Amino acid sequence: MMKKKRKKEQRMEMLWQGSQSYKSASQIFTGVLYNGYNPPPGFCYDESCTDPPIQDNPKLFDMNVKERVDKFVKVTCEQAKSYQTNHIMLTMGSDFQFKNAHGWFKNLDKLIHYVNQDGRVNVFYSTPSRYLKALHDAEKEWEVKKDDFFPYAHCPHCYWTGYFTSRPSFKGYERESNSILQACKQIEALVPSGKNHPSSDTLRREMAVSQHHDAVTGTEKQHVQNDYAKRLSIGRDECLSLMHHAIKLKYKKSSNLNSMEFKYCDYLNISVCEITETEDSIVVNLYNLVAKSITTYLRVPVRMNKLLVLNSKGQPIKSQIIPLSRETAKFRKSHGGNATYDLVFEASAPYIGFSTYFINKTLDKNFASFLSRDSNISSLKFENDFIENDKLRLEFSRETGRLVKMIRKDRDLSLNVDQQFFWYEGSVGDIDSVQTSGAYIFRPIKSTAHKVTNFNKPQVQFVKGPLVEETRQTFDTFVSQVIRLYKGADYAEFEHTIGPIPVNDKIGKEIITRFDTDIQSAGVFFTDANGREMKKRKRDFRETWELNITEPISENYYPVNSRIYIKDKRVQLTVMTDRSQGGTSIKDGQIELMIHRRLLVDDFLGVGEPLNEPGVTGKGLVTRGKHRVLLTTPEEAGSFHREQGLQMMMQPVVSFSANPYTRDKWFQSFVPVYKSLSRSLPPNIHMLTLETINETALIIRFEHFYEIGESSELSKPVVIELDKLFFEFEIVSLTETNLSANQLWKDKKQWNWKTRETPKSIKQNLSNTGRLSVSLNPMEIKTFIAQVKYL
Repeated sequence: MMKKKRKKEQRMEMLWQGSQSYKSASQIFTGVLYNGYNPPPGFCYDESCTDPPIQDNPKLFDMNVKERVDKFVKVTCEQAKSYQTNHIMLTMGSDFQFKNAHGWFKNLDKLIHYVNQDGRVNVFYSTPSRYLKALHDAEKEWEVKKDDFFPYAHCPHCYWTGYFTSRPSFKGYERESNSILQACKQIEALVPSGKNHPSSDTLRREMAVSQHHDAVTGTEKQHVQNDYAKRLSIGRDECLSLMHHAIKLKYKKSSNLNSMEFKYCDYLNISVCEITETEDSIVVNLYNLVAKSITTYLRVPVRMNKLLVLNSKGQPIKSQIIPLSRETAKFRKSHGGNATYDLVFEASAPYIGFSTYFINKTLDKNFASFLSRDSNISSLKFENDFIENDKLRLEFSRETGRLVKMIRKDRDLSLNVDQQFFWYEGSVGDIDSVQTSGAYIFRPIKSTAHKVTNFNKPQVQFVKGPLVEETRQTFDTFVSQVIRLYKGADYAEFEHTIGPIPVNDKIGKEIITRFDTDIQSAGVFFTDANGREMKKRKRDFRETWELNITEPISENYYPVNSRIYIKDKRVQLTVMTDRSQGGTSIKDGQIELMIHRRLLVDDFLGVGEPLNEPGVTGKGLVTRGKHRVLLTTPEEAGSFHREQGLQMMMQPVVSFSANPYTRDKWFQSFVPVYKSLSRSLPPNIHMLTLETINETALIIRFEHFYEIGESSELSKPVVIELDKLFFEFEIVSLTETNLSANQLWKDKKQWNWKTRETPKSIKQNLSNTGRLSVSLNPMEIKTFIAQVKYL
């Protein structure tokens, strides 16, 4: 395996180049630890350890100083053979240790004393920075690693690719909570509320805790995950309270707004929202946290089918009434919802600001042509039925009930594609290995997945109307899907509902969605790295070492944080995800994503319990998620998936209030549209952060979210002018810092390392041209502390 090879070749340390767009400027010194993050074998001194303490009192039996020193010298000298310099790092401690630090340090003090007295090696307390300086001063030549380490494995049958998907609902909850946090921080910076009001602090802290490697990965115990979710919920409530307070202030003209209370509905994904189900007149607030205007479709749960929707100018707009699907009706009832329909309408919002929409029950005949229109519902009735909008057409087979063709009408592209669901049977250990499938490990018993179907074919229903067309498919009692095409959208939305996964047969199951196409992908597919650069993957291949194929499925799984695609010279199919998932392409022309897991045994890596989430009912977790599927040419694909990636990562925040006013009175009293910027940012620039430091200072962080060569226009460097950009404050001064805003950029000193290749830094095409201008190259993030004066 890779680690064994690196040990043998003294390649355990390297410069890791994290960006192909930014080349050597992104290099960071990286080391692979010899013992994982554990102490050398035989030298653990925690309460849970069984290694002998150092006994140095000659008046007592079992004095072992010489034996301990000899063994320590032996294991450390053996470890040193795998490293280039005569410096090695020993990590003294591990998971759940230092419960009693006295035992550790008492023995470490003795160990240091007697080993140094022996003289063969020199050992001392140190820090990572001191260790790094020692390596730098050694003036060795280091390799540059450009690929990544995924997927991890600690044995031939132990691939750590299950945690890419484990606990999918919590992964989705974290992603959604990030949108709320970013919106909250923006509002806090734009509308300072003082110390007596809610703040973003709680959600900041809980989001930080939830980034722990046993939180976001889903490798925590169930009661710990419950605690993470509870803490996020408390933080979200506080942030949404802050937003409600600020939005009320921005709405107000001269009247008192106390009678309007904006509320946020946590269960909109299952069509539950008390205020929209019970009130006859509703104000809808759409807050956009992106620094460019957005247009989206809102789905609002309602109980009546004749409603009037007005835009921010008080003008009636088209809307569509869609009866709830059988699955949604079932889940909304268990959460206290009583909606019968979803009301769908198109909504827009300005850059970092909000817009207002109104939903009214009306008997005014003057608005009859604008009343919400009922959808037409039918089942498969022709050889091929379809849904379509002005850009896309999806065709379905009468024989199988499944998608068979995707057509991009405005690009003259057509792709044969069969999309369906399968499940792998999780291993409980076999003659090759005792390794099981669990929270960390994905290890299917067989390479062939089982088709999900409890019927001869999926039960299919078509819903059509002026704004959205849907195909509703039920594959089994625990797997259903709605495929949607919204008017004007250049993507197809696939919304899956999975669970509870049945385990009465005592078999753990790992559910995947799979797209089979005729794309000639030649064993190559691409996945994103943390939503930023795309990484090329090749089936059954590793770039820097020879792969021994022992687990043909799981060893080809990679993390998909936001997108995965395959392509040939003619066409590219991209699948965008709304949360992190595991994905692969096991055969040419194929994309598969794991979307849910339920397993009945532990995988021996520290969780200590099976990945068997009980869900709300205790009968198993039900998860609902969305994929956006793009059909494009390879040349234009970047501009499409970058824009969709930003929209899915930074979802707008929607709130509702009962409306006690007439239309005329409302517009006399309130401001229906608010924007905090005087102009939109360029289409390839995202304002990643806007947050408060204190009453006169903000952190502002900008991101160029295109790679080099991804788009002929949008991959170019950009200069943005910040002068008079914000309406709420004036930027007095701008100081660039490092990414985390805790060091001035001018004070940052990067060491030069000798490498085995000629360093190629990115060409700096632009520099800051003015006091309040910012230049950004492809994939570059810049962070600033702005001293501001509120207006």
